[in-house]
Amino acid sequence: MTADEILPLTPERWPDFEDLFGKQGACYGCWCTYFRLPPATRRQNDGQRNKDHIHDRIMAGPPPGLLAYEEGRAVGWMQIGPRADVPEWNNARRVSAPLEPSDVADPAVWAISCFFLRASARGRGLSHRLVEAGLRHAAAQGARVVEACPIDHSKDSRSVGLFVGSTRVFEKAGFACVATRKAGRPLMRLVL
Repeated sequence: MTADEILPLTPERWPDFEDLFGKQGACYGCWCTYFRLPPATRRQNDGQRNKDHIHDRIMAGPPPGLLAYEEGRAVGWMQIGPRADVPEWNNARRVSAPLEPSDVADPAVWAISCFFLRASARGRGLSHRLVEAGLRHAAAQGARVVEACPIDHSKDSRSVGLFVGSTRVFEKAGFACVATRKAGRPLMRLVL
């Protein structure tokens, strides 16, 4: 399987994103808001509120990530953008916290924070292709650094923890570990 194309998630692609995430909103109704909303808000929210939040964010632009398509249908998603766009990813208590506090507000310091792939698209290299496309997209938007905080090698491509990506995907793309605050969860960086 190969992705026919990987495109930024612009407002007109909302129906494709909605179809990919399904009625449950992927990952128990998260709708890719885990790093966007404070924990207290997430606990109070239901799937519809999360869906409304990401819908509004997508409509406001710029694109908060990329969709991978196969035969005209979205089969994968990767959230990528400036660190400031995913405030909870910057929380000082998280393993993904920035190395320098100024990185949070720097529009040239980007983060790849989440992935979601259809079950039929997993285990076939789509995450690798999303990262490659994401790096091109980030560079075109003026990013100078892209960071990720994946989970160390998992033999199970269905692992729920893989929403942050696998370390091996980022190693293959040229990322290097710049901090390890928790075993198995390196903060990785690539300078563009």
